[in-house]
Amino acid sequence: MTTSDAPTRAGAAATQEAEAWRPLVVGLGGTTRANSSSERAVRAVLAEARAAGAETEMFAADQIEFPMYAPERPARVPHATAFVEAVRRCDGLVVASPGYHGSLSGLVKNALDYVEDLRDDERPYLHGRAVGCVACAYGWQATTTTLVALRAVVHALRGWPTPFGIAMNSAEPVFADDGSIASEAVAGQVRLLGQQVVEFANAFHATR
Repeated sequence: MTTSDAPTRAGAAATQEAEAWRPLVVGLGGTTRANSSSERAVRAVLAEARAAGAETEMFAADQIEFPMYAPERPARVPHATAFVEAVRRCDGLVVASPGYHGSLSGLVKNALDYVEDLRDDERPYLHGRAVGCVACAYGWQATTTTLVALRAVVHALRGWPTPFGIAMNSAEPVFADDGSIASEAVAGQVRLLGQQVVEFANAFHATR
C-alpha cells in the first residue's frame, strides 16, 4: 500500500461507518389504557422516524407505570431501568401526553422525572437529543397548554424540542378504525415531526 492509499482507505472506512450508523429514537407516551390516542400518536411518529432511517423503541401504558420517582430511593423496578437505559442510548425521543386538566399527565411526567438518573452521564439528562412533542386532548385548549408544558419540561432536561410540535384534537376524527391516521393534515404533521427528530439526530452525530 502506498502512502497515498492510506487517506483513501481511511475515508472509505469512515464513509462505511457513517452509512451503517442509524439513530435510535425512543417513544414515550400514552395512558394506563393501552392503545390510547397519545400512544397511537407516538407509534405513528416512530413509524415515520423508521422511514427516515432510524431504529425505534416504544414505552407506553403499563411499561411506564413506574413507582413515584424518589431520588433518595435508588432501587428501580425492571421496566423503569429498561426505560432509563433506552434513553441513555438514544439519539432522539418522541413524547406524547394526554391533556389532563390543562397539562401533561402524571404518568408521563413521572416517567420523564426518571431521566434524572442520567444526571452524571457524559451526556446528562437529554443533552444532545432532539425531542418531538405531541399533546392529545379532547378540545384545542388543553392540547396547546399541554404542548407548551411538554416543551418546557424538555428544555429543563436539556433536550432540544423540535421546531415543530403536534397539538392533536381527539374530538376530531384523527384515527381510522384500523389505527391509521384518517386526517391528511395530521398525517403530514406526523411525517414532519418524525423527520425532524431523525434529521437532528443525524446532524448532531456528524459533529461528534
